Amino acid sequence: MDELGDIRSLPVWVALMVLTILEDEQATEEAKYLLTRSQRETPEPANRAIIDLLTTIMVYKFEGKSQTEVEEMLGITLKETRVYREIREEGEKSLVLRQLTRRVGELPQEVRQRVESLSLEQLENLGEALLDFTSMADLETWLEALES
Repeated sequence: MDELGDIRSLPVWVALMVLTILEDEQATEEAKYLLTRSQRETPEPANRAIIDLLTTIMVYKFEGKSQTEVEEMLGITLKETRVYREIREEGEKSLVLRQLTRRVGELPQEVRQRVESLSLEQLENLGEALLDFTSMADLETWLEALES
C-alpha cells in the first residue's frame, strides 16, 4: 500500500482502504481529514456511505475504545451511522425475541421470521405490546394488525 503514495492525494475510496493499515495515531488524523474532505467533495448519498464505511473502519480499528472515545476522536456522533443503527436493531431484535419466548413460549419458525423482519420502530412497539401478551394468539393478533 505504500506504493500508492500519500493518503491525502488518493481518491477517497482508495484512501479508506489505506486507512485500515495505518498506525493508530495517523489513522485518527487521516480519518478526520477524510471526513472533512468527503463532506466537501462528495454528494450526500455517497458522502453518507463514506462516513458509514469510515466509522466502521475506526470502530473495528479501535475496538478497545468506548463509543464516546471513538466519537471524540472523529468529532462525530456514531448514532448517525448505519453501523450504529444496525447494531441497535440487532440488539432490539434479540431482546424482543427473548422476551417473547419467555412470555408466550418457543416461537414457531414462521412467527420468528415475521418478528425478525420488523423495522426498528415496529420492534420497539412490539417490545411494549408484549408486556400485555398472555399467549401466542396475542402475538399473532398483534402481527396481523400490523399487516392490515
